[in-house]
Amino acid sequence: MIDVIYQGDRREQAVTAAIKGKHTALLYEGDCLPFIQDLPQEPLLDLIVTSPPYNIGKMYEKGKLRSREEYIAWQEEIICNLYPRLKERGSICWQVGNHVDHGAIVPIDMELGGIFERLGLRLRNRIVWTFGHGQHCQRRFSGRYEVVLWYTKSDDYIFHLDPVRVPAKYPGKRAFRGPRKGQLSGNPLGKNPSDVWEIPNVSGNHVEKTAHPCQFPVALVERLVLALTDVGGVVFDPFCGVATSGVAALLYQRRYVGCEMVPEYLEIGKQRLEDTESGTILYRPIDKPLYDPHGSSLSQVPKEWLTKTNVFLQERRIL
Repeated sequence: MIDVIYQGDRREQAVTAAIKGKHTALLYEGDCLPFIQDLPQEPLLDLIVTSPPYNIGKMYEKGKLRSREEYIAWQEEIICNLYPRLKERGSICWQVGNHVDHGAIVPIDMELGGIFERLGLRLRNRIVWTFGHGQHCQRRFSGRYEVVLWYTKSDDYIFHLDPVRVPAKYPGKRAFRGPRKGQLSGNPLGKNPSDVWEIPNVSGNHVEKTAHPCQFPVALVERLVLALTDVGGVVFDPFCGVATSGVAALLYQRRYVGCEMVPEYLEIGKQRLEDTESGTILYRPIDKPLYDPHGSSLSQVPKEWLTKTNVFLQERRIL
């Protein structure tokens, strides 16, 4: 069952629903901070995964643009209120990019790192999410990555490697020395993914694209859900947008709670969760091979550019 608690309803109703857990997924329309503060100060959540607003003036930030200091203080208040609600074996995954101020970038993960450290959380990985498309810059290199900060509350944390292994590059590789010399050195299920994840972003004609301007892909959360939670665990997203994190949670039989302030995104998220439950959701699974653009006619150099391009490359002694 998927429940939605709207702003006209009592917030206590949403909190009660979240605690009792009679739903598969719960969406709350409103500010996440009061919702979090109304939760009992006890371990309830297995995984907190989110991508907060970057304070760069997007539509959903209208009227809420903060100074750098105000933004960090706002994030700190949310993170500090989440901390006591996280289970001892749980994880926090904070997915962030860069704040851009008059062409100068401010890496948000570096700004927030101290907050997590002061709470005693342990940084397990600074995962780099790299993607192939985005805005082209004129006076700096075009940005093509964002970061997922993965923190745990203790040293005894949930981590399931086997469900997220990726194909080995050389599955037939054998140990060349030592007691295992001549034996296969890999794992038949594949290798441990690195901390650099190449996953297409949601733009253009991506199968997951909705009205949300900064939607992240299901695959980005899919691996986190599989690795960092058990079946039946509770995944919470305080800035859930169109419930991408909820799709990943429901795909693998986890429970889900998300907060969102924009009614349009909440309704889209609700529909996506219902589609996930019914098995009709459209998403790009994490194990789908990356598209090779060289097979497209669009990857060929236009004839109008050939002379200019050849001269450019010859000048740099590339041809």
